[in-house]
Amino acid sequence: MKTIRYALLSLLLLPLTQAGELDALARDYVDLVLAIGEHDPAYVDAYYGPKEWPAAVKQRGWTLVDVDKKITALHTKVSSVRVSSSDALLALRKQYLQKQLRAMTMRIAMLKGDIPKFDQETAVLYDAVSPHYERAHYESLLGNLDTLLPGKGSLVDRVNAFRAQLVIPRDKLKAVMDAAIAGCRERTLQHIALPEGENFKLEFVTDRPWSGYNWYKGNYQSLIQINVEFPIYIDRAVDLGCHEGYPGHHTYNVLLEQKLVKERGWIEFSIYPLFSPQSMMAEGSANYGIVMAFPGDTRLQFERDKLYAIAGLNPALAEKYRALQNTLSQLSYADNEAARNYLDGNASKQQTIDWLINVNLYPIEKAPQRIRFYDANRGYVINYNLGRDLIGQYLDRKVGDAGADETEQLRWKLFTDLLSSPQLPSALK
Repeated sequence: MKTIRYALLSLLLLPLTQAGELDALARDYVDLVLAIGEHDPAYVDAYYGPKEWPAAVKQRGWTLVDVDKKITALHTKVSSVRVSSSDALLALRKQYLQKQLRAMTMRIAMLKGDIPKFDQETAVLYDAVSPHYERAHYESLLGNLDTLLPGKGSLVDRVNAFRAQLVIPRDKLKAVMDAAIAGCRERTLQHIALPEGENFKLEFVTDRPWSGYNWYKGNYQSLIQINVEFPIYIDRAVDLGCHEGYPGHHTYNVLLEQKLVKERGWIEFSIYPLFSPQSMMAEGSANYGIVMAFPGDTRLQFERDKLYAIAGLNPALAEKYRALQNTLSQLSYADNEAARNYLDGNASKQQTIDWLINVNLYPIEKAPQRIRFYDANRGYVINYNLGRDLIGQYLDRKVGDAGADETEQLRWKLFTDLLSSPQLPSALK
């Protein structure tokens, strides 16, 4: 009888022991992410762990060689932790740490000047590789726009002329963004329970390589910045409101803090290394979150009936503009192709700008800004569209043949589970 009791006690303690091992190793992981941040100012996107840890890491003065050796040793330790197959979340935690550590090694090599090819970089940093398509593939899609926007002049000129009618006036931008974010938040809260007190601050900035950014501050608070250096079109209000806020980055970070950091004590989620597999999940869920919040025609109705009025734009243009945006979304992987060719040295800066304008149909004034993004963030570009598609395909498979009444509820549950777990991009395939 004693033997049976001891065996049962051992089984009960096993997950706790494994979690304890990973807790200790996770503490070292946070130190190493902070240490890379000492050499790469863009690396630590968010940190809300103990306030004294960054100063302690800084004082140690580790070189990149020191950090690299410590990462290798830590990876070996994490890999040696035996995790019970019955604890799926703990197994995910271990795999997450392994993939994150592997990406850290790659980032250090890049900081030391060892720059890999685009696909090799993304395979390690983001746990995924973007598909390849020839220019002819995208040009075949452009034919759809000739029918949508007939007339004289080049397709690029016609698209830009039409877009010019949909710019949000600068003096109405805050009101439009406030309404868009409120709409995104209202739809999200119908399906996701967020902790009391969660909130964000909205700022408008200039001279950035991105159009919007969420700086997560911890304690369920975010700073959302919108770049107003270039014209902002009406569709970007919902895009940015959902992507940066609800159910995008703000929601994702709030749930990680609530479910993993505060409830489970998983300290590794109090820090977010930007160039890592976590970014594929963060950006992918933020982009797919737009579809979650505004499925079907609900987005068109919200923009036409509410946002156009606030912006003082002609609502009669809404349907055609939504059709234009839907067609342009099919060209999104041309952005990855532009980045890959440019960063692998197969296209010059000017050739890449020409591609962005004539294949992606980027607004002419924004194409150089996109080059700045490639220079600063390299393969990070794949996280937006590939991440969105991986998450969408994963949810489609999981929902399967659920009845019409169950589909929306199940999709939101699965989506919320992704936002609250250490899931990895490769596991979504």
